[in-house]
Amino acid sequence: MFNIAAFLSYIFLTAYTPGPNNIMAMSNASNDGFKKSFKFCLGVLAGFFVIVVASAVFSAALYDFIPTIEPFMRFIGAAYILWLAWTILRDKPKNSNTKKVRLDPNCFFTGMVMQFVNVKVILYGITTFSTLVLPYFSGVWQVSLFILILTIVGFSGTCCWAMFGSIFSKVFAEHKKGLNIVMALLLVYCAVSILM
Repeated sequence: MFNIAAFLSYIFLTAYTPGPNNIMAMSNASNDGFKKSFKFCLGVLAGFFVIVVASAVFSAALYDFIPTIEPFMRFIGAAYILWLAWTILRDKPKNSNTKKVRLDPNCFFTGMVMQFVNVKVILYGITTFSTLVLPYFSGVWQVSLFILILTIVGFSGTCCWAMFGSIFSKVFAEHKKGLNIVMALLLVYCAVSILM
């Protein structure tokens, strides 16, 4: 029997706990404000939707291949998250004359592409569909509804972290170096936990 409490607990806890999307959204919003960071959040939404759809469609097939694919995806995801941590750690105030990092961390493209190496999102989709949805629902409309729910909840978590970053931007500006170190360490923690 479908356990709605377990489903909702899992998706909300996963969507609202620290992860690469949420930490980057908070960092972007604290630097540039919520309005400017919203394009990153929209990129997360687009990439997240694609990953959730792929997880739903290929969940059964991927289950057979996960032992081969998972270590490779973990390595790529951890490497990308460590690069994001390095980017945040090196972040300078906007009036600095230093060169910009090649890939703008606060843009639609970064938010979207990040999902394809974000092991948390990939495992979130696969786990949700293989253990909480597909054993109980198989109809196209039913699965589509779950895709929509997961996408909206994931997007709301990212936007919530971005709003938090925007609201506390003055506090963050005063303690920028310390905050960047904490956020970089959280991303390092995400990367290490992926490799465990």
